[in-house]
Amino acid sequence: MSEVQPAAVARDVVDFAVVGKWMDEQGLPGGEIEDATSLGGGTQNIMVRFARGGREYVLRRGPKHLRPKSNEVIRRESRLLGALDGTGVRAPRVIAACPDESVLGAVFYLMEPIHGFNPQTELPALHAGDAEVRRQMGLSAVEAIARLGMLDYQALGLADYGKPAGFLERQVPRWLGELESYGSNEGYPGPEIPGVERVGEWLDRNRPAQWRPGILHGDCHLANIMFTYDGPEVAAMVDWEMSTIGDPLLDLGWQIATRPEPGTTGAALVGKLGAAGGLPTAEEMVAHYGLFSDRDLSAVTWYTVLACFKLGIVLEGTHARAFAGKAPKQVGDFLHAITLELFERARRLME
Repeated sequence: MSEVQPAAVARDVVDFAVVGKWMDEQGLPGGEIEDATSLGGGTQNIMVRFARGGREYVLRRGPKHLRPKSNEVIRRESRLLGALDGTGVRAPRVIAACPDESVLGAVFYLMEPIHGFNPQTELPALHAGDAEVRRQMGLSAVEAIARLGMLDYQALGLADYGKPAGFLERQVPRWLGELESYGSNEGYPGPEIPGVERVGEWLDRNRPAQWRPGILHGDCHLANIMFTYDGPEVAAMVDWEMSTIGDPLLDLGWQIATRPEPGTTGAALVGKLGAAGGLPTAEEMVAHYGLFSDRDLSAVTWYTVLACFKLGIVLEGTHARAFAGKAPKQVGDFLHAITLELFERARRLME
């Protein structure tokens, strides 16, 4: 094995001498590590693509400066993706995982590269030039989460992956508590978001009485989905950091709530695809979900309001950190504008 560190990747992020030795111990093909390149992603987690022994890999680990839960997040991701292998759900395939953070200084795993594009940053001519292809992209994304939600998580060994009991009851107090915690950011004037309490009260009053637990991606907007180059199909759902066992219908509400409407600030979250438009309507999305799921879809509006509420509060966190100089002001202002749109959408749905 070569001892030369690929210049494209800093040793304090990924030490390839260590990775190569560990790969040898896993019985993976040996040889020099070649073509190492850092990949951009939707999160601060680090992804590096490289080749070794005639095979290509993507290494994923937490950020350079690990957050308190970074290692546990990567551990959980690799466990879940390993369990999904062979189910037909479109997700990255894990080759090997290292849950021991002492090896590289952070938990990491190796996965197969995904042959596809992120519609936030790329829209091939086929997809850019045909509104029907873009509509089918949206429907393929709906199918992906419907199939995920129908899996038997217990049979996959994921019974302890989340705490489904009381999942819906916890949502409003959990996220109102999160919003309150942002007050610790110096200079943050507090959440100037009209209707937060009213939306929370409506969610508590109208909460579905019956639901069935399943695997939840947790952040399945279209910028976290890669698509095939030769058609509208999902290549893989990525960024599983918020995955858990909960109510999978929140994933459907999430896709509806984040459906990019051209001309809105929120459309920019999905970049090129958001600007192009042509995606299915909410009604089409619900109907398509029903083709692949036997769940009761009568309360989809409630799940969509919950998605607006939860995501709006998540994005407000960056706005609050920007006041304290922990995030760029421009990014904070941009995400705050999306939060306001999400709560406005929630209020319209409640009428």
